[in-house]
Amino acid sequence: MNELLIEGLSAMFIGMGTVLSFLCLMIISMFVMSKVVKKLNEIFPETVPAAAGAKKVAAKSDDSEIAAAIVAALFKK
Repeated sequence: MNELLIEGLSAMFIGMGTVLSFLCLMIISMFVMSKVVKKLNEIFPETVPAAAGAKKVAAKSDDSEIAAAIVAALFKK
């Protein structure tokens, strides 16, 4: 085979191997980090403060105000 083709294939395999090893290392480190954070969350639980006076606001299904604004914009001189 041509010497240039062999060098190209070896560079390709080295590059793909580097990317594959980096991705495997990243997946393993994320898995370990997840386990560490779960353990830390069990040791130091975070309290969520309740919102004082928070009320749910019902969404208006009546779009008459929007329609009136559109009509006013269309007939504005």
